[in-house]
Amino acid sequence: MSQQFDLLINSFIDNNVGIADNFLSKNLSDNLQQNIKQLQQEGKMKYAGIGNDSIADATQQMRGDKIFWLDKKNNNVNEQEFLDKVEDFIDHLNKTCYTGINDYEFHYAVYEEGRAYKKHKDQFKTDNNRKYSLICYLNDDWVAAHGGQLVIYQNDTAQTILPNAQKAVFFKSDEMEHEVLLAHRPRMSITGWLKRV
Repeated sequence: MSQQFDLLINSFIDNNVGIADNFLSKNLSDNLQQNIKQLQQEGKMKYAGIGNDSIADATQQMRGDKIFWLDKKNNNVNEQEFLDKVEDFIDHLNKTCYTGINDYEFHYAVYEEGRAYKKHKDQFKTDNNRKYSLICYLNDDWVAAHGGQLVIYQNDTAQTILPNAQKAVFFKSDEMEHEVLLAHRPRMSITGWLKRV
């Protein structure tokens, strides 16, 4: 497990964007996909707001994803396994990089066909608790023609990342502008933030 953690951290140190292709096991990725599909069937995935006041984007012009917050109180074995892995990663990150992370929050996110998220940063203007963004993808057999790429901007360059299942992406919440390109098939992930509160 620490090998994947080190890969994520070392690639972050080298390029300001950490990537680990097999951060999640195939089994966990598959099970989390099923969780999202079940939540969709039950009508529990809801369009997200914008900003820390949950400001509605009535026509979803800025942000097109539907979300559902993960919580250990949900008593879902797959969510529990995922959050345990996040806690192990935070422990490793704090021990190796002295980041002082002491909290986190994560949600499922699904972009239905024809949805996107325009360029933005993950840290609120009025709340700087979010220090790092961590995204874990849950999409099997994803290719460029499916769209939905994560594009991260730094200096005058753009890095394009396919949202393939099991992959994790890690970057500083207050520094990296990024967007999700238009998805041409449903696109699933768990997105969240490592916080210092």
